[in-house]
Amino acid sequence: MASKKKEINESGFESVENVLSKTERYIEENQKSLTIIVAAIAIIVAVYLGYKRFYLAPKEKEAQAELYMAEKYFEVDSFRLALEGDGSYLGFLDIIDEYGVTKSANLSHYYAGICYLRMGMYEEAIEELKKFDVNDVMIATTALGAIGDAYIELGDNKKALSFFLKAAARKKNDFNTPIYLKKAGIVYEEMGEYKKAIDLYEKIEKEYPGSQEAFDIEKYITAAKIRLGN
Repeated sequence: MASKKKEINESGFESVENVLSKTERYIEENQKSLTIIVAAIAIIVAVYLGYKRFYLAPKEKEAQAELYMAEKYFEVDSFRLALEGDGSYLGFLDIIDEYGVTKSANLSHYYAGICYLRMGMYEEAIEELKKFDVNDVMIATTALGAIGDAYIELGDNKKALSFFLKAAARKKNDFNTPIYLKKAGIVYEEMGEYKKAIDLYEKIEKEYPGSQEAFDIEKYITAAKIRLGN
């Protein structure tokens, strides 16, 4: 029994030694190729880090300075100046063009979309808002809702409803969710789907009773039930 165990152990050691020998031979035979691969990876990493530090970071700083003034115009409803700049500072559209790789340029897509929406340029608003990409709970949800608002203005209730429902479902919270549930409910009513509207209104009443939308939601429920024939 001991002899058999010894044989197994010796066989195991021999297998490990064989694997190590094969690995060593492979490294020896392909040393040049492996060295080139490692060097290439090191160069790629160095280039990426250099790009971030010496190009992207300064660009981001410049873009933030330009964005500051555009945001100021946005805050006082000077949407044209916010979009196109004032001759001394860039507007959101110029920031997108000149600093496209930065976070500020991404945020400018959101601002530009809202500017277009307020100016009644709904197709342009949708185009910019769809280019906006961020994980922020409030702003990203608002962007989806704003696309819905633009589709409403264009008379496309079906697409508007889709975006209102997306906005309501995205990272649910007591502020945004009831706003877009109510908007979706109103669209359902306009489409004659009163039961679906009632379901959304009742969801606001039950799940978001402290929200502003819940304050008068009972009258929406009652009106929709009357239209439904209940």
